[in-house]
Amino acid sequence: MIVPKYTREIPQRFRLEAEKCTKCGYIAFPPRLICPECGQKSFQMIQLQPEGKILTYTIIHVAADAFSTQTPFAVAIIETKEGARMTAQVVDCTLEKIETGKDVKLMLRCIQREGKAGILQYGYKAILSR
Repeated sequence: MIVPKYTREIPQRFRLEAEKCTKCGYIAFPPRLICPECGQKSFQMIQLQPEGKILTYTIIHVAADAFSTQTPFAVAIIETKEGARMTAQVVDCTLEKIETGKDVKLMLRCIQREGKAGILQYGYKAILSR
């Protein structure tokens, strides 16, 4: 179970914050302690733009119980304009319209309700740009 207070304190979950390595410029999302490219431990916090493109995607036909009513749905790897990569569900379009290379906007949306109390968990979903 995800503790709500803990998830509210993760800046990148709600504000698209990433870190840029001060030595090589690698953008880490979510932030890391050590740069995977050069091993440097010094980063600068940056704000990612909520726009990107689909690098690759898959269609989920059999999902976990929490998402079983949404099947089939698409999950994509999105590259932001800054070069950070993230995974997000592609929503608000038919599956046939989803293609590699298409531009998307990232929107903060409800991901799921958790537990008997129905605690809401938020995150980013991708919407095809018009």
